[in-house]
Amino acid sequence: MTDARSIPVDPASAERLAGQSLTYRFIDTASDADAEAFLRADARGFLDSDPTAEQVTDQRSMLADRRNIGVFEADAPVGTWPIATVNSWVTPLTVPGGELDMWAISSVTVSGTHRRRGIARALLEGELRAAASAGVPIAGLTASEATIYSRYGFAPSIPVARVKIDARRAGWVGPDVAGRVEYIDREVLKDNLGTVHEVARTLRSGQIAGWPGRWARAAGLSAGHPNATAIRGVRYRDASGAVRGVMAYRLTEIPGAFRCQLEIQHLSTVTPDALIALWRFAVQHDLVDTVTAGLRPVDDPITWLVADQRAIELTVHDHGWLRVLDVPAVLGGRTYRAPLDLVLRVDDPLGFAHGAWRLTADADGRASVSAVDDGASADVSLDIVALSALCAGGVSAVQLRASGRLEATAVVAASLDDAFRSVEAPQLAIWY
Repeated sequence: MTDARSIPVDPASAERLAGQSLTYRFIDTASDADAEAFLRADARGFLDSDPTAEQVTDQRSMLADRRNIGVFEADAPVGTWPIATVNSWVTPLTVPGGELDMWAISSVTVSGTHRRRGIARALLEGELRAAASAGVPIAGLTASEATIYSRYGFAPSIPVARVKIDARRAGWVGPDVAGRVEYIDREVLKDNLGTVHEVARTLRSGQIAGWPGRWARAAGLSAGHPNATAIRGVRYRDASGAVRGVMAYRLTEIPGAFRCQLEIQHLSTVTPDALIALWRFAVQHDLVDTVTAGLRPVDDPITWLVADQRAIELTVHDHGWLRVLDVPAVLGGRTYRAPLDLVLRVDDPLGFAHGAWRLTADADGRASVSAVDDGASADVSLDIVALSALCAGGVSAVQLRASGRLEATAVVAASLDDAFRSVEAPQLAIWY
């Protein structure tokens, strides 16, 4: 797998920013001053509290594993806070039938003092050019603002659901499952979150690998965690004793009621029985009125596990954003649920995926993709955002056609759905 840290800063973005007397460079993670300045600027950009010295030390190890870039006023000394930040790394992305290397992008911030100067564009386009130069076929991110990233070709490809359950009326009709649920301490919780996710991420399109700092935070073990002592953990063991699921959660007292809300912080399972058992633990927990969970797949079976489906609110929202850079690698690197033979014409203003492409999938779901003459007759015309939306199998081509984002006949759009949609809804269970 490509080490993103080995890829130099993008010369086009460096030149563009130099024209504004700005320096675009790597952060020296071996330098205490440079690393701390990056972390403090990142916290400022996301409106977080200024990190303590303990938190800076805790987060340094994560920085060391990533490609970290800052934008500075020209000749700013080392230790000056950057006016903009971004970091990236290469991670496996699960797609139907396999995995692709993905260029993960995070920590995108621009100081409020330097808005409307094209700095974010230089950062994002620089990351895409760096990924393409490294031969990484797709880029991804999670977005705090939903209106920024389409202009760079990203699409909300992996929708997820927020779940809210009125436990007082929900009831339970799910099956009894063998095995048991047991409490675990936070150190064990951290380890189990990582090991279960590493298996679970291979089972659904859209998932990426986690990292130690992610699981430490989910378990309440990261430095300065605001709710550390409130985090609790349980896991599910199957009849043979193997750990097949794990849940981190927090109980919050409802004022004046001697009742609680149970907030699921992370729920990861690798078998249906594990999911059923952990949902039952949450929904039937003593003295709990409300259960909430985020980042659930849109086909989560919880609505069919309770007696009263009206006790459940599901709110679907965007979460995982993807951007295709190499059409043959992405479309040829996944499998399809139905045969397909058509030509797609893709409009990509940045040029990475622009052109006409013939996609042929056989009865076994294996595909080949080849470039064809741009003037050839196309069965489907779409822009890079629509193509990126389709690639993980979680967005409907029929819906894209109805919204004017994809040009094809109704029959062709339906055939795209038959072939592209994943067996289970994609999921991305973490932020990054």
